[in-house]
Amino acid sequence: MNLKKIKAFAVTAVGILSLLFVFTACSNDPVEIPDDDSDVVSINSDLIGKDDEEEVKEEEIDEDLLETKEGCVRSELTNEWIDESLEKQRPIAVMVDNELTALDHYGVNQSDVVYELMNSTANGRITRLMCIIKDWEKIEQLGSIRSTRTTNVMLSFEWNAILVHDGGPFYIDGYIAMPQCNHLSGGFARYSNGKNSEFTEYVTYEDYKNPTTGKSYNGLKKRLDDAGFSLDYNKYYEGKHWEFSKGDNKIGEMKGAKNVKQIDLPFPHNKSQLKYDSENKVYEYYEYGKAHIDALDGETTSFKNVILECISFTQLDVNGYLTYNVTDSTSHEGYYVTNGSAVPITWTKATPEGITHYYYKSTGEEIKLNTGKTYIAFVPADSWDDLELK
Repeated sequence: MNLKKIKAFAVTAVGILSLLFVFTACSNDPVEIPDDDSDVVSINSDLIGKDDEEEVKEEEIDEDLLETKEGCVRSELTNEWIDESLEKQRPIAVMVDNELTALDHYGVNQSDVVYELMNSTANGRITRLMCIIKDWEKIEQLGSIRSTRTTNVMLSFEWNAILVHDGGPFYIDGYIAMPQCNHLSGGFARYSNGKNSEFTEYVTYEDYKNPTTGKSYNGLKKRLDDAGFSLDYNKYYEGKHWEFSKGDNKIGEMKGAKNVKQIDLPFPHNKSQLKYDSENKVYEYYEYGKAHIDALDGETTSFKNVILECISFTQLDVNGYLTYNVTDSTSHEGYYVTNGSAVPITWTKATPEGITHYYYKSTGEEIKLNTGKTYIAFVPADSWDDLELK
């Protein structure tokens, strides 16, 4: 793809003889700027009439991102081209087991967005993945799948996604009973892979017949048809989740940015890491001391965008069940990482069904992702200081 650069000049400060532009903050701006953070620049700082100087910002725009492609639209999840028939189609959110025994994963690389979050305070704070997938008709084999938690149900709401899982503790009952929740639980294809039964269930789009046992299972296509869910975005859809950059978002030039070639997450059980591939400008996912390879396509799982959220949780019982405190109108810490750089951000999610919004800490403006897939990690607040950005 040929990159054509358009020089876009934005006047950020004007002399007293120039036209006066008055910048006002949104009346419901959720970002709270800490008083003791001297590096923070308010979005209402004195940009007007400062020493009669004119500051010019040069933005590089990828003209291809502004063009149209016949029969295609830009995905609201990745900004990549997808068939226009998918434009209004709801994604699915699939719970994927992340225990070592569950590996190798199948189909994870088809995800548009992947969440990783602690599934239990027991067993070394083992994590589980939740894969958000727009074009689910292409699923051949995805999983293995496991049970859901309260937090995952709430996260599925903000994508207006159909949740796919295999059961869950009674703590989820009130959430899956909410009218926003459409979900499919259990009954998917069982593969004879030599593992215990909890590691044998996978999502397929078409019906599947196990060649060893001869047993048949309904695929996603039949399950969705039987459930009668709207496959298009419904009345609970709050709109697009992200804003995307019109070019290559160079956050490394922002205030407070740092170079980051490796991220070590404080997940003691599987020791998740993200390592920067400077040639392809993506972060490759590692766990259990090795690169995560999708057994379906043989490729390393990688992401253009990485979001790290500092978030507290409430333990629900002695068995390790927990719920993350995701709904809070106040702002919390985080990082946005892309193209080898990280920048501090804040995040808010006002209601269980509402969208999580992310803002640059230095400006208060909503972040703009680069085109591509996104990884989101929920880093427990009590281990946030153990997060390493190298």
